[in-house]
Amino acid sequence: MGEQQKSNQTEQDLNHVLKARRDKLAELQAAGKDPFQITKYDQTAHSADIKDHYAEYDGKEVSIAGRIMSKRVMGKASFCNIRDLQGTIQVYVAKDAIGEESYADFKKSDIGDIYGVEGFAFRTKTGEVSIHAEKMTLLS
Repeated sequence: MGEQQKSNQTEQDLNHVLKARRDKLAELQAAGKDPFQITKYDQTAHSADIKDHYAEYDGKEVSIAGRIMSKRVMGKASFCNIRDLQGTIQVYVAKDAIGEESYADFKKSDIGDIYGVEGFAFRTKTGEVSIHAEKMTLLS
């Protein structure tokens, strides 16, 4: 494949990604969920605080905000990693906990989207400090 063909393919791939992102934004805006309207989100903790002082946060309500770095969707429950100012923390997102509509919106989210997460701190079966989401808010 020549350099010109590779360049054209890369440009087409980029255009496809940009179109998909714009379509998702238009869909959110049409549903009255414009992520650019939320200009403030109140955080009560940061990822490193929760991990380093888990005993203080165990089972308590927390609110964090950050960028989705990875996402693993598994039917009615999913995990994602959120990176904030201090580090990364795993978030457990269950359809039963956040509601069907919010879960459907979360499943459509992309790596790099910024979310606010309200929930409580807990340890998974493997011992990883995580947040059990009760509310997910798309911030950007």
